[in-house]
Amino acid sequence: LGPKKNAPDDTKYERLTAKNGEFYFNLKAGNGQIIGTSETYKSTQGRDNGIESVQKNGPTTDIRDETA
Repeated sequence: LGPKKNAPDDTKYERLTAKNGEFYFNLKAGNGQIIGTSETYKSTQGRDNGIESVQKNGPTTDIRDETA
């Protein structure tokens, strides 16, 4: 529920730059805990498009952790 609840809220996104100079974002819960991290993007526009997609689709998409 965390990502679905927080996805639409722009204030929950932390926009960051990786050590290699590429861009990514974290999605945070209300308590500040990171609940999602994006892939890296070559440009800030790519990162912003990724955030837009999560904001639009996150509340209605079945989100699964496939890192395990």
